Amino acid sequence: MTEVQEQIQRHIDALVDTGMETGVQVAVYQDGVLVVDAVAGTADPATGRPVTSGTPIFSFSTGKNIVATLAHLLVARGFLDYDSPVTDLWPEFGAHGKDMATLRHVLTHTVGLPAMPREITPGELPDWSRVCESLAAAEPRWRPGTATGYHSYTFGYLVGELARRATGLAMCELLREWITAPLGIEGQLYFAVPDESLPGLARLEQQARQWPADPDDGDAILAPWESRPSADFGNDDAIRRADIPSVATATARGLAAMFNAVLQGDLMDSARLAELSALAFEGTDRVFGAPARLALGFPIGRIGAPAEENSAAFGWPGGGGSYAYADPARGIAFALTKTRLVPNFDTAVSATTILADHLATVR
Repeated sequence: MTEVQEQIQRHIDALVDTGMETGVQVAVYQDGVLVVDAVAGTADPATGRPVTSGTPIFSFSTGKNIVATLAHLLVARGFLDYDSPVTDLWPEFGAHGKDMATLRHVLTHTVGLPAMPREITPGELPDWSRVCESLAAAEPRWRPGTATGYHSYTFGYLVGELARRATGLAMCELLREWITAPLGIEGQLYFAVPDESLPGLARLEQQARQWPADPDDGDAILAPWESRPSADFGNDDAIRRADIPSVATATARGLAAMFNAVLQGDLMDSARLAELSALAFEGTDRVFGAPARLALGFPIGRIGAPAEENSAAFGWPGGGGSYAYADPARGIAFALTKTRLVPNFDTAVSATTILADHLATVR
């Protein structure tokens, strides 16, 4: 074991032993080498089945890292352009002034469709055509490109419908053909889990501690199901089988391997990496009211990093506490997945802090 492997393994073992977590995976690549592949706890408390490095866990918006990576591959392979109008491929999307929207706006969450139209509920999410027809007909909350606001579930459908019209393939197919098969990580990253793989997935559980109250209905942009992760949602086989690419079922090792391939040039060249990690939009997030610094497809900065680090990392966390990021300045690809949904990212922050402290002592 490497020293940092031992440190993180001890840490997640302690979290499980004290009841803070039930199942955790952490994977880290450094300069192309897998230096951490740590697991602890159970994948299914009902049976005692242990978590392994190969146990996929439903990880909510950490899946947006996969969506954004596929979007850049679509551009790199000539299927899309960052600044071409969405309506070039999707004419119906131009309703209500959305004709000026581009892929760049989609990737920076500036299209103006942060929330699903209210007629779309979790039960409709597996119906790809219905969701996309509703998004095409929807009125944006702001003129595309003028403001940003977290596009919770809409993000994956917007990228995915452009991808489908450009290539003829669904996002689950592109993920398999362009990422998991070439990298040898099949069975570790899923949109639309196949039936035969469902028994091997982890089971999520909801932390009993009270979660923050939702805003009054009149003030909330996102519906409660869009803003708050639910174990029932993530354990629903109809949801896990469906191609819902704003969320994903993944292992930490698979997420870290994908980001490592981005950093090492296995998926895209250095010019593309520079473009996808550069600041593309900065402003106040209209959904959360917090400052937002976005690259094309990713938030910039490591969660929990001190300001003096001036973190160049990019990557999405997932509701409930999962997290994955790439740090081109340090050559790090990090991922953490977990089975217990909590209203914070304490476990991810503590693991990344251990990693950052280790890097500070060896460099």
